[in-house]
Amino acid sequence: MTPSETIALQYITYVCTDRVGYITLNRPEKRNALNEQVVTELKEALDYAENDELCKVIVLQAAGPIFCAGGDMEYMQQLSHMSFQKNLEDSTHLMQLFYQIYTLKKVVIAKVQGHAIAGGCGLATVCDFTYAVPSARLGYTEVKIGFLPAIEKIFLLRKIGEAKAKELLLTGDLITAEKAREIGLVTEVVAEEEIDFRVAEMAQKLCTQNSAQSMETIKEMIAHVQELPLKDALEYGAERNALSRATHDCQRGFQAFLEKQSIVW
Repeated sequence: MTPSETIALQYITYVCTDRVGYITLNRPEKRNALNEQVVTELKEALDYAENDELCKVIVLQAAGPIFCAGGDMEYMQQLSHMSFQKNLEDSTHLMQLFYQIYTLKKVVIAKVQGHAIAGGCGLATVCDFTYAVPSARLGYTEVKIGFLPAIEKIFLLRKIGEAKAKELLLTGDLITAEKAREIGLVTEVVAEEEIDFRVAEMAQKLCTQNSAQSMETIKEMIAHVQELPLKDALEYGAERNALSRATHDCQRGFQAFLEKQSIVW
């Protein structure tokens, strides 16, 4: 399959190849730092990818040696002198980005080719899978400058639990990619020369072996079920279990299994 038309915004590019949509942070001269425009463009690219019929899995990656250094400090300093309402609008804008990734219908894989710091680590955290090179360092350094990882920590807590989250958030230390893998922040550490292939391989595995409908529903359920009391969560699970049996994908899968046929999604 040939690539679809590339969409090039000021700081973000998008292209879909072989059912994998690649969203690239393209602000290497600023270490791919986040400001209002970068966040806006990321939200636009994610929305486009989610609705792109040619795209089944999304890869979030970055140009240059740094994945994302977090917030653009010049921009943040300017905001700090503005009104609470302006700062709340900007904070809400960022919150919407993280929530969008977390609840996106399609699986999102982060390819961390360099350091992911503060909000950049938040981007790596909120993705469904995170692959990192051995030289990458990850962490939430906000405490060192009197700031708060107030939005990112919500997803970090869900991903690695309270004890490990406290260690990262309260020390502000950067950790190695291998340490991040040990605590569940990173899915796999891959050699720099192999990470493009490994991420593409994983994306193709999800594309060809799994039902898009099932992956979408599982993501939705994981996001929702943690908010429910145990009994409500079980009832919710039973309801979704029953509903899934009537879907086209499930019936197709049942039939292929019974007929001992392989199925390519």
